[in-house]
Amino acid sequence: MKKYMMETTVGIFVVIGLLCIGYMTMKLGEVSLFGDNSYLLYARFTSVSGLRVGSPVEMLGLEVGKVEQLTIDQEQEMALVEMKIKKGVKVYADAIASVKTSGLIGDKYVQIDPGGSEQLLKPGSNITETTSPIDIENIISKYAFGDIGKEKKGEKEITE
Repeated sequence: MKKYMMETTVGIFVVIGLLCIGYMTMKLGEVSLFGDNSYLLYARFTSVSGLRVGSPVEMLGLEVGKVEQLTIDQEQEMALVEMKIKKGVKVYADAIASVKTSGLIGDKYVQIDPGGSEQLLKPGSNITETTSPIDIENIISKYAFGDIGKEKKGEKEITE
């Protein structure tokens, strides 16, 4: 009798452990069993330098989603960013998406200005107004090597 009691107790603990592992896997992996509580939006940029899959999408200073995929739109020769936005977050047709840097040398993220028109963007829609990131390295190198304010015409160098 004690043998079966011990086996039953161990079995219950194993089942509880497996349930806990399954729950944590779904929470940490952001897997949803009962439907997805987000929708997709797209934005095209001339450059998404430094942006990665999983980078946050922010609106009004709050994280409202994540970058799901980065691809190239061959027809328009632009980078296509697929973003997963939490349901309940309203993004209007005149929204503006920008690639920003958190801090001076921090990670990149997408910032959405939600807009204010009366028409909401439907899931799968494109944000048409976008702003690509500023290339800080290019600006610093121009400043460091004295290229700011200079133009080359032929072989002569003219200083403004």
